[in-house]
Amino acid sequence: MSRHALEQARERGISINEIKETIQYGSKFAQEDKIVAIHRHIKIVFRWANNVAFIITVMIKKPEDGK
Repeated sequence: MSRHALEQARERGISINEIKETIQYGSKFAQEDKIVAIHRHIKIVFRWANNVAFIITVMIKKPEDGK
């Protein structure tokens, strides 16, 4: 996990378990050479390196406008 991602997770109150769940169960799509996973209220950007997810950034998913 990048230092940036770890700091973001701490600031936003997102646990390591929530990050793991998001990668495991979240819907995923490719973004250039990265993967974005979204699960519940969490959005994770990561890439695979030697069969391990390297977490680049951790965000709170913004609610859709008007919903």
